[in-house]
Amino acid sequence: MSESIKILQVLGDLDPGGTEVMIMNLYRYIDRTKVQFDFIIHMQEQCYFKTEIEQLGGHVYHVPRFYGFNIIQYRKAWKEFFALHRDYKAVHGHVGSSAAIYLKIAKQLHITTIAHSHGAKAAPNFKGFIYSLFAYPTRYIADRFFGCSYVAGTYRYGKKIVNSSRFSVIKNAIEVERFNFEEHIRDKVRVNLGVTNKFVVGHVGRFDPLKNHPFLLKIFKEVLTLHPDSLLLLVGDGPERAKIEKEIIALGLQEAVLLLGTRLDVPELLQAMDVFVFPSISEGLGIGLIEAQATGLPCITSTVVPHEVKITDLVEFLPLEMSAIKWAKRVLSTQKEVVRVNRHQEIIENGYDIKTSVLKLEKFYRDLNVQ
Repeated sequence: MSESIKILQVLGDLDPGGTEVMIMNLYRYIDRTKVQFDFIIHMQEQCYFKTEIEQLGGHVYHVPRFYGFNIIQYRKAWKEFFALHRDYKAVHGHVGSSAAIYLKIAKQLHITTIAHSHGAKAAPNFKGFIYSLFAYPTRYIADRFFGCSYVAGTYRYGKKIVNSSRFSVIKNAIEVERFNFEEHIRDKVRVNLGVTNKFVVGHVGRFDPLKNHPFLLKIFKEVLTLHPDSLLLLVGDGPERAKIEKEIIALGLQEAVLLLGTRLDVPELLQAMDVFVFPSISEGLGIGLIEAQATGLPCITSTVVPHEVKITDLVEFLPLEMSAIKWAKRVLSTQKEVVRVNRHQEIIENGYDIKTSVLKLEKFYRDLNVQ
């Protein structure tokens, strides 16, 4: 039997997040006798998935976080890494800000380079501007290009690349069977959270400017005014969390908002919700919307989210220019519109089942051996 080919996955960290969970799902399901992953991350701390990766046969390596001013140190770390590790068939880069650096070094060593876009817009601040500036040259360096949607691909690489054979959409697939709606699970989770008699508005996402938590809080404040027995469930963590906690206090919502942090029981938490609200400023796709639909949960999202995320009739798009009170009324209207049933078949038919997605990616990696 031939040896498995080795692919290096480049990530910021290995804690639960949209990209990290997707890559770990793929890693669990891929035939590791044929394709094996190693990971390189931009932090030194112990990460959540490290032990599991090592149990599955992979290794976790570290490079410094890239800040721009440390570009010499950053290049040196990558060159030192590849001096010791030359047995990779491809480098699959998920960190866009420095992809032009590490993919260029890998390419010079005749390693196939893959750039993967998971977003459709940089943060609307100086940090976002710098990100775009450093990420732009990647389109002239990588051999192949992936995106979680055509929108995400166009944003990072431009229409010329997205319309070429060098670009592929790799769908943010989920373990469909984990998102199986069951009434007794919903009841149990709602009891544990103390929300049995509440109308639960839910959101799953990183505390990041692009997720638009401040507007979500304004929407919920209007919901609470119209329907006092309501509660907002926020799942996730991130750099904006402290800011959002202050905003919750400023709006007087302390008793009506639960911040659950990073959780691995998202399928169960989605079952406890009554509606999923996702007013993002920008999204590469919005994996939370796919997961929510799988459990039969109605979703209200912004029009800037790629419309390919609508794979059932559970998703409604609203413009961000619409007032918070109008959003709130649409959120509350879902109470009488939906009977919760699983929507697994539609998820599978649209290619968002991990078992289907992993076969496509596995074939792509293996075909590199015959090129």
